[in-house]
Amino acid sequence: MRKLVVTENSTIDGVVELAGGWFSPGDTDPDVDRSDVLGALEQQRNAADALLLGRASFEDMRGYWPKRTDDTTGISAYLDSVNKYVVSSTLTEPAWENTTVLSGSLRTEIEALKAADGKDIVTTGSISLVRSLIAEGLVDEYRLFVYPVVAGKGRRLFDGATGVPKLRLVEERAFTSGIVLLRYRATAGWLPDRGFTGSGAPTAR
Repeated sequence: MRKLVVTENSTIDGVVELAGGWFSPGDTDPDVDRSDVLGALEQQRNAADALLLGRASFEDMRGYWPKRTDDTTGISAYLDSVNKYVVSSTLTEPAWENTTVLSGSLRTEIEALKAADGKDIVTTGSISLVRSLIAEGLVDEYRLFVYPVVAGKGRRLFDGATGVPKLRLVEERAFTSGIVLLRYRATAGWLPDRGFTGSGAPTAR
């Protein structure tokens, strides 16, 4: 069974999507060494052979990365070559190579992907999709790259959640830039007293 991994950039106050801008490990501030972060992302890419996205995040990436002929991070080449899966009921023509549109039941589509042969399935950005995956108990692992930044406001991963899965910290890694990777694995069950009534629950790993 393949793992479904959610990987997100986060501020220290838990914001994973900022209005009007974003912070990226590919930023080129000459005073900040992010080579170790890029190395961690490369390890993640090497362990995965599928990228799962919501429609909006897919269209944002499609409009940006294929045009980056000067990219030195390896991200652009990876996104062109990796098998991409877009969850959408409206997108009919993805217009990006190696892309498949998933328009059926979310649980059915993702369970089929996880049951197929292959490496990890990674999803990034796609906050609405990620929240649905969490509610269905389909996420096996969370990798949060926490930046030393306070946003004050913005979308958070578990905002509005009716249930929060139990998680076990399996890795904590600090980088020279001040970014910290927190890697959590989903365990069986949900945190109590949240009134969760969804159809799924994480299985023990």
